[in-house]
Amino acid sequence: MKGKGFSARFCRKCLHSTLPVSDMVRFARMVFPDYDINKQSGYAEGTPIATQDAANVIVSDMIKNDYFIDFVELLIKINHEGYMGRSYDMRGLDDVITDITRTGYTFDKASGQFFENQNERISRGWGRLSEGDEKHMTVLRLDIAGNSILVKENPHDLITRAYSDLRAIVTRAAVSRLGRLWSWEGDGALAAFMAGRSAHMAVFAGIEIINELFLYNRLSNPLNSEIKLRVALHSGPVRYSESEAQCLKNETIKRAIALEGKAAVPNSMVISNVLAVSLDQQVVGIFSEEQNSPEGKYRMYQVKQEAS
Repeated sequence: MKGKGFSARFCRKCLHSTLPVSDMVRFARMVFPDYDINKQSGYAEGTPIATQDAANVIVSDMIKNDYFIDFVELLIKINHEGYMGRSYDMRGLDDVITDITRTGYTFDKASGQFFENQNERISRGWGRLSEGDEKHMTVLRLDIAGNSILVKENPHDLITRAYSDLRAIVTRAAVSRLGRLWSWEGDGALAAFMAGRSAHMAVFAGIEIINELFLYNRLSNPLNSEIKLRVALHSGPVRYSESEAQCLKNETIKRAIALEGKAAVPNSMVISNVLAVSLDQQVVGIFSEEQNSPEGKYRMYQVKQEAS
């Protein structure tokens, strides 16, 4: 879906009615490295380029090279915040935003980014990422503690039913917060969050999973013992790939997996110190005091049944 179906006319009009050519080129280079307007337009070096011609060429190149959404997001940011101490009023920017949403995207005001409309499509890369793109994300690693014992001591059909229920709980918690379930393999899962306040989204998803499972174990679990999870979250740069094997090479994901294995205990969720510093203090307050592990400092959240 990335880069497909956009109308150039609204953005062209926005540019040539608002910006001089120098600013158009400057902003284009901020998302399209080494962009050369003379080479792309055919104008000789040093020859003035008409404002409308520059707008036509830049928008066409942004669409053709899959930079269009990034470019519009930059324009939105500059419209709100200005640039280098100068304010800008991007005339017609609302029409540009409406045109992008027409093609199946929604605009997330919290992050200032466009993502695919989840009512229409849910893809691994949010309709935004291409192979090799690197973005800051929060990743959630989940593991079923004692999986081999559960599988050994329960009939296959009940294991299938219970694990299907668990997957539904995890998927609902992640996707409802603009996350994506990147892998589900036997006793482990990996979800990624990039939209909005991704750290908070991931933490709230993890809390929902832990609490929903607590209720599931007491009300609906068909197995002869409860399902226990270890969950870990960490934030950092992630290089996107359609390949699960390639994704697992990311240091951010490796750290989340290591935290789950070395710091989390059954029926708990741990967050790295790196993630904790990006959270509101009210959210940090629901976790334990900082603790140490071979994988670094972390904080823990647990749900426990009160003694009667």
